[in-house]
Amino acid sequence: MASTTSGTAEGWKAKLNKALQEKNFFTDLLQKIEDKTGVRRMYIVIALAAFLGIYLMVGYGAQFVCNFVGFLYPAYASVKAIESSQKEDDTQWLTYWVVYSFFALVEFFADIFLFWIPFYWFLKCVFLVWCMAPIASNGSQMIYHRLIKPIVLKYQNKIDDAIDKAADRLQEVGDFAEDIGRGAANDAIRKRMADVTKDE
Repeated sequence: MASTTSGTAEGWKAKLNKALQEKNFFTDLLQKIEDKTGVRRMYIVIALAAFLGIYLMVGYGAQFVCNFVGFLYPAYASVKAIESSQKEDDTQWLTYWVVYSFFALVEFFADIFLFWIPFYWFLKCVFLVWCMAPIASNGSQMIYHRLIKPIVLKYQNKIDDAIDKAADRLQEVGDFAEDIGRGAANDAIRKRMADVTKDE
């Protein structure tokens, strides 16, 4: 049991170390900090994560910080995915945003109860990081495939019918507004023409 836990921890450590060696803005910044302080980037990231965790538990503006964490990197990764030719990263980030939106909707209606959960913003931030984690079975994959996808597939025909009816109704309203606008414009032109002929 202990060797399995140790092996898992070593696996996570190796993945984190590999991610911290990739070339990007964040790792370039870490390299500068590492060069100036002499502290390895792995420990810098762990210290930043610990500080963020403590801040989310007791700091002012924890809601903003949590939502910022849940938005910033996924938005950046989504833009990169859109610009890449691979389909897998598009699917990964679309899945994240579907789960993020679902969670935001549930959170909106459950807000009065969530207020009473101690360290809620810390827990939400951990949840969002789990959802965006670069592993095959991250939170967004699990929630999408086990919860959201079955519900959507079960009610897909009803949802499509409702969307079609709403689109038809919206088209009718648009046509009606266009007719009213065209009629008002024609009336205004006729009135102006009548005024011009009176003046002559």
